[in-house]
Amino acid sequence: MKILHVLRSEADLNVEKFIDILSEGKESTVAPLYQGDVDWSRLVDDIFAHDKVVCWW
Repeated sequence: MKILHVLRSEADLNVEKFIDILSEGKESTVAPLYQGDVDWSRLVDDIFAHDKVVCWW
């Protein structure tokens, strides 16, 4: 199972723990939207390439 974590803002310790727990034993990718230039086309491709998408505020 592949999980994509989309981060709207920088993750605090609690969010990082949740990401680690949800990703345990699975292939996961983190897409930080807060870091500036976002390749939106790649993000859409990543959304469809993963089995689950979790968005973090």
